[in-house]
Amino acid sequence: RESIKEKARLRLREFDVGDRFSHLPLPKASVLLPLMVREGKLHLLLTLRSMQLRRSPGQVCFPGGKSEAIDKDEIDTALREAKEEVGLQPEKVEVICRLVPGIDKMNHLVTPVVGFIEDTFQATPNPDEVSDVFVVPLEYFVKPLNYKTLPYKTSTGYLSRMHCFIYDDHEHKMSFKIWGLTAHFAVFLALVIFGKRPTFEVDYDLDDLISSSEKNFMNLYASLCKRKKSNL
Repeated sequence: RESIKEKARLRLREFDVGDRFSHLPLPKASVLLPLMVREGKLHLLLTLRSMQLRRSPGQVCFPGGKSEAIDKDEIDTALREAKEEVGLQPEKVEVICRLVPGIDKMNHLVTPVVGFIEDTFQATPNPDEVSDVFVVPLEYFVKPLNYKTLPYKTSTGYLSRMHCFIYDDHEHKMSFKIWGLTAHFAVFLALVIFGKRPTFEVDYDLDDLISSSEKNFMNLYASLCKRKKSNL
């Protein structure tokens, strides 16, 4: 267990962006990517959003949300939101790093914060926000059984592809659809940790994952700025 964690920690620290993107003038949000070791393998905890939420009801996502004035940084935001949504106490998370952010459809700068949690963690979902909590083997995001790609136009008019995974959870006896920014972060996390080629196409140079991921993000950000200017 410790050697699996240690290997993952070392890989993740190489990809830690710290606060390098924190200065960008976009509204901020963070998500926590909670990793655990179960049956000798890394697993990722995900949530199913409540049907009564206004935004993206019934969709799979990571615990997270918008930054608030009380948050010191993106890590604080992710930990506070995880506590509010699934009852995960901040001191029970071993925070490892922040990865390259993404931009959601509301044009928030979303920072993924990666941390280890114990496999014994029992979630207590806040029913106003979360209807279910489940775990997926991290390897599923490089070697899926049920995968398709959805063509998609970003808010900036940039043509891209979106990963879409269907995961059959035997514990819950149901299937979960994981797509959008959530799938994007899960795939990147799996690429970083396993360092191997996925069974599907990705928009990265896999021989230079660090700079190609940062370049992709900066292109997306630049096209957003360009569109904002042309709308003025």
